Amino acid sequence: MSRAKGLGDKQDQAGMAEAPAPIPASMIRELADVFRGLADRSRLQILFLLARHGEMNVTMIGDELGQSQPAVSHHLSQLKNVGLIECRREGKFNYYRLDPNGLAPMVQRLFPGPAATRVLDFGGLEVVFKSPQ
Repeated sequence: MSRAKGLGDKQDQAGMAEAPAPIPASMIRELADVFRGLADRSRLQILFLLARHGEMNVTMIGDELGQSQPAVSHHLSQLKNVGLIECRREGKFNYYRLDPNGLAPMVQRLFPGPAATRVLDFGGLEVVFKSPQ
């Protein structure tokens, strides 16, 4: 099971770090949704495209990926639902971009209090959450 390191870490009287509090089931579900959003090759490609280009519409993304508008729209919907991207409407087009604050509410619930080391430790894999600049 994963553990959250950071603000939840305490030291016992001998100065040894105590294990952080377990992650609530609701947070596990929310994290699973984020990881599920990242677990699809097309959605990862979309995130990399948006990171490189800043903002794109469905047609542009579809052209880059060689996918239909409905397929791209489905992937964008999944990414938007988990807070990884945001969109704005201009005329008849929706333009999508990475949402730097999209995961902030979840991260704040996972690591309450002032910003500190926000790490999910999975043994050999650590996921670090950084505050947007």
